[in-house]
Amino acid sequence: MFDHVDPFIGTDATALPAPSGLAATWWWPKPQVGNTHPGATYPLGMVSACAYSGAYPTGYGRYDLSTEGQPPVLHDRLVASGFTHFQQSGTGAIRKYYNYFRVTPMLGPLDDLGRTWEIVDEVARPGYYAATLESGIRAEITVGPKSAVHRYTFPAHHDARLVIDFSLGGLDIPYGRTIPLRAHLASVGPGCAEGEIVVEGAPLATRVECDAQQWRQMLWYDRRLMPGGTRLDFDRIRPTTLRPFGLMWAGPTEAGQVVELRFGFSLRGVEQAAATLHRECGPDPRLSFERRRATTEGVWREHLGKVQVDTPSPDRATVFGTALYHSLVKPCLAPDESPFWPTPGPFAFDLSTMWDIYRTQLPLLTALAPDRAVELANALLQIAEEEGNLPIGYRMARGADRFSRQASALAHTFLADLCALGLPGVDWDWALVHMHDDLRRTYGEEFLLHGRTHPISHTLDLAFGYWCSAIVAGRVGDLALVDQFGPLAARWVNAFDRDTGLLVDSTYYEGGRWNYSFRLMHDMASRIALAGGDDAFTTMLDRFFGFGADPVKQPGLRPDVEEMAAGYGLHRFEGLNNEPDMEAPWAYMYAGRPDRTAQVVHDVVQQQFGTGRGGLPGNDDSGGLSSWYVWASLGLFPVAGQNLVLLNAPSWREARLDVGGRPLTVETTGFVEPEPGGPAQHVQSVHLDGVPLERPFLTGGELHAGGRLRIALGPEPSGWGTQHRPPSAPAPHVDVPLPRLALP
Repeated sequence: MFDHVDPFIGTDATALPAPSGLAATWWWPKPQVGNTHPGATYPLGMVSACAYSGAYPTGYGRYDLSTEGQPPVLHDRLVASGFTHFQQSGTGAIRKYYNYFRVTPMLGPLDDLGRTWEIVDEVARPGYYAATLESGIRAEITVGPKSAVHRYTFPAHHDARLVIDFSLGGLDIPYGRTIPLRAHLASVGPGCAEGEIVVEGAPLATRVECDAQQWRQMLWYDRRLMPGGTRLDFDRIRPTTLRPFGLMWAGPTEAGQVVELRFGFSLRGVEQAAATLHRECGPDPRLSFERRRATTEGVWREHLGKVQVDTPSPDRATVFGTALYHSLVKPCLAPDESPFWPTPGPFAFDLSTMWDIYRTQLPLLTALAPDRAVELANALLQIAEEEGNLPIGYRMARGADRFSRQASALAHTFLADLCALGLPGVDWDWALVHMHDDLRRTYGEEFLLHGRTHPISHTLDLAFGYWCSAIVAGRVGDLALVDQFGPLAARWVNAFDRDTGLLVDSTYYEGGRWNYSFRLMHDMASRIALAGGDDAFTTMLDRFFGFGADPVKQPGLRPDVEEMAAGYGLHRFEGLNNEPDMEAPWAYMYAGRPDRTAQVVHDVVQQQFGTGRGGLPGNDDSGGLSSWYVWASLGLFPVAGQNLVLLNAPSWREARLDVGGRPLTVETTGFVEPEPGGPAQHVQSVHLDGVPLERPFLTGGELHAGGRLRIALGPEPSGWGTQHRPPSAPAPHVDVPLPRLALP
């Protein structure tokens, strides 16, 4: 899928065709912008690099801070003041993020540093980004896992320069800047410098090398050159005393002259940064760019080649390829790079956040790259070991964001799936200790004392966390803990109002009780019974999804309180504009209505994703949104933490997946190329390796075993999936040493 990726998708405000049918009844409260960036990235790498305008939230683009509706414009055109490193991908309300070591190619004096130039002729492919500044300088950037290489092509000029600002970070919005607390910078030889900044408590070191050795190499402070100076040291910097500082190379250029600049990064000092640079980019600066670009492209081709879809539509192939690409950008895996503890081993940051990625992106990572999933799991456990919590959110900062208001115990779902699959490489006794301890923190104590906690969605999280922990306890043979966790896992019922069948009144993070009421719990049979049975549950879902409802008007620019309150009062599905709703379309399957799932998923897949910069319906959320599309369009959906994959009508005639090195083909008969606003197709029958499959799901083990899944489709609902429901388990099913779901 490499050749179908368009990294510009999601970088602009949502610009999809007007929805029709069921999709026209869905209301989108969150920002209608993908918040992605087109910069150079490496699969799950530590480093990204992109043009920098200071815009929200990645540093790239045109938009100001937005939390709902259409995003307000910060810049009326695409501009850049340089090119920075370390960007988020698709997140929402984060007011400052990275963007360190800005490189500015200039033809003017140092006093011009910070001005913006219009950028044109942008090109982006996985691992590569290029743009031309209105000054006439062409910039190209590629990255490795922990490195970046820049290439600048200059016009003829008597005093061109490359300026690196060590002091800048964050965004150009109120309270969006990051200020280094300490810093040092030194010239260590011709064309070589190294330094370290400590930002938000995290040290970030770099080794920088430039191949323009005939140019003058100088340090600068407060936009004034320091000729002959070889070192800058700042033991304490305060926001009120910060003056910009950095490094510069300057000299004459001929038309078309190329200068390359390369960075090695480390969170453990300049020596490790230098070793990384030479390992990833080679010893010769003149050969760095093309070697690094080719190597990174090869890695991307390998990762993106793990899924192939058969479609005659170039546009649909682009949407899918880009979604797969966005699914593999984050989190940032940085082995042996923890700045907070001395031991080597796995480390990860940019978990922003588990709430965004646990349902879709982490199961996709587990399927396509199980070795990297295990690496991430060990990184999470190491964080818990060193810092005392399994993180909800984590970034490159001391006192890392945990986003505790969003949710509790979400890492437990990821760990339970890895455990149930029997993937090697995790010490499950060690994991169980931290999973158990984590359930008692923050909201966990109130849950234990009173049977539920508020926000009430945390009651669901914690109950399911105990269910997931029992899976691991069964794996290690601790049956006493399995028995102890069972009643705690059953406390999810305390979150529901038996009179309404919905969650009780509470505060909710980005949503309301309708959005959270259709989560796929481990005991959906009891959940449906609590709502009054299949018909009553289906009726509730129909209301939520807008069957028979009138079209709605989406929030515009700066919607007022009354408009937002009226929208929330609809109690309506928010499409893929918000995370809590991601699982809800599949809740119908537990009530024997796969036809409804097929209709809702069809309308989302066909109407809420498109080509162009405005091709996403909302924040991509570190790939969580894009991963949803990958799964849903394949006719598959993981139930996180339950080692379960639900089946639905695929959007492709045929698809091929490399699942942990084992091929899985999803073939169809009766397939009709789908159209936006057109009818959904429905599953008529399923065969797995030639054997009829009446149940509407696969176990995770079946998915990971590969094979041939053949799905017959038709224009009308059939009886398939109406009698055999996905499994429900009031208590975890344990089959020591490895628990597996009992099949109906």
